[in-house]
Formats: sequence, structure tokens, C-alpha cells
Amino acid sequence: MSDIRIDKVVTSGTFSLDGGTWEVDNNVWIVGDDDECVVIDAAHDATAIHQAVGGRTLTHILCTHGHDDHIDAVGDLIELNPKAQVLIHDGDRMLWDREISEPPDGELVDGQVIEVGGAQLKVLHTPGHSPGACCFLLEAQGVLFSGDTLFNGGPGATGRSFSDFGTIIESIREKLLTLPPETVVHTGHGDDTSVGAEAPHLQEWIDRGH
Repeated sequence: MSDIRIDKVVTSGTFSLDGGTWEVDNNVWIVGDDDECVVIDAAHDATAIHQAVGGRTLTHILCTHGHDDHIDAVGDLIELNPKAQVLIHDGDRMLWDREISEPPDGELVDGQVIEVGGAQLKVLHTPGHSPGACCFLLEAQGVLFSGDTLFNGGPGATGRSFSDFGTIIESIREKLLTLPPETVVHTGHGDDTSVGAEAPHLQEWIDRGH
């Protein structure tokens, strides 16, 4: 069995919601071994993601949530990898359906385990940034892919439609900050962090209410 690989591709594009559009850089994570892998968030540039997949079999495209900057390359990536299954939590279908006419192949469910290349990715439903937001935990490796739920410096944004600050705080408190402090957090945008680096600041986030 090959060692588990975590590859990162940074892609650039736009995020649009509530009538506004912003330039963004997204972290796309590819998890697996030398034979097969999954992509976490097909953002902006299917060609760059496909090149990082290389000759491996892409088994799944896992969506941390349905904002357009995290799913806008799904269609093109599926054309390049037609056997890959696209999974998103049902809570974000209203966001998915705004962008993509075809339904996803399946639904992410809290506690579900997705196996690829010897790795086991556990789905953690962490609503707040969006109703169907999910994180993916590589428990044995001590790695969390947090999407836009937890960043280096605090929780994801909750000032737009379908988001809620109290809900994201509860998700982070109950699902993420209970993980071992040494857990590495690979985020949807920006730099990595760790559970231990973020946990002491929970009350500050609550007091700021942002």
C-alpha cells in the first residue's frame, strides 16, 4: 500500500452571492495514494486540478459546501474524470442548484466514512457558513480539511444568505475544537492552522460576534 498523499492546488477566480462578486484564491486538496484519490472542492481551474491528480483514478469530488467558488470547476473536472462521484450535503442543494443543472451523485452525511487509497475521510457536518457545510477528518493522520468553517484566525464568514454565526460557533465548539489540539487544519482559503492554535480564541470570537 502506498503512503497517503495530501496535495494542494491553489486556484483563483470569483465568489458571487447576494449580488456581490469578489476575487478569491481557493485551496483545493487532493487526498489519496499513488493510485487513487479524492478532490476536496473543485474550485475554478479543472485543468490545474486534473494535472495534480495526474495518472491516478479520481474516485470522488467532495464538496465542503455549495458556494460557487468551491464548485465552479465540478463540471469540467467530471468531463476529464467521468467516473468520479460528486458528493455534497443535502443542506446545500439550493446553492448547488443555482450553479449546476445536473444533480450531484450522492449526499454527504454526518459520520459517513469515505475510503480512498488507504485513507479514511470522516464526514463532519458543520453548518453555519452554509446549512450543509462539512469538514473531512483524516483521524489516523491527525488532519482536518475545514473548508470555510474554520480558518487560521477564526470562523468562516456568516454575514451572507444561508449563514448563521451562532450555528457556526456551535459547530466549531462541538465538532472541531473537541479534536486533539495537534490536529492540523487545512483550510479552504489561506494558511493552515491547528485545533490547538484556534481553540483558546473561541470566547474572543463569540465576543466579537463575527
